[in-house]
Amino acid sequence: MEKYTKSMSRLIQALKKMPGVGPKSAERMAFHILRLPHSEAKALAYSILKVKESIKFCKVCGNLSEEDSCNICSSPQRDKDIICVVEQPTDIVSIEKSGCYNGLYHVLGGSLSPLDGVGPENLRILELLARIKTQRAKEIIVATDSDSEGETTALYLSRLLRKEKVKATRIAYGLPMGSNLEYADQVTLAKALQGRNPI
Repeated sequence: MEKYTKSMSRLIQALKKMPGVGPKSAERMAFHILRLPHSEAKALAYSILKVKESIKFCKVCGNLSEEDSCNICSSPQRDKDIICVVEQPTDIVSIEKSGCYNGLYHVLGGSLSPLDGVGPENLRILELLARIKTQRAKEIIVATDSDSEGETTALYLSRLLRKEKVKATRIAYGLPMGSNLEYADQVTLAKALQGRNPI
């Protein structure tokens, strides 16, 4: 016997497809949506459709945008000499929240993963090399993930960037603030030692 009506089951199934949402969370969200006033539920549905219709990728860097060029690329306040290379637009959001970076970005659209059939031709690497030439960037910061795919991508990019005679740096990885050395795993500790800075 069905626990829910067809429309409620359809909503729960749709919500379960969201990242990090399990069956219980999907049920809670579905009941929350059900309790919303009709106007709020309609506004939520409209917002979802509007974002699908309006959002596209910046033609310069690959970030999310509603125009041809995103607000970062078109900002006169950004340092045009530095380009930070990231895997996805969500990485830009994380870096921007830190408030420590004022350069430009370049979104690869993923990382190298031969097992999944993702090679250099599937990423926005040629676009990056073209930008370096036209913008005459002085430094490229490689900010890919620290997993095996991210490290492989960083290594591949470092070889290409050497040929371009541009300064290439990699973001440092290490211990989070407020943590103790005794609880750090070996890889994190090794990365922290390799990425040490003068004091």
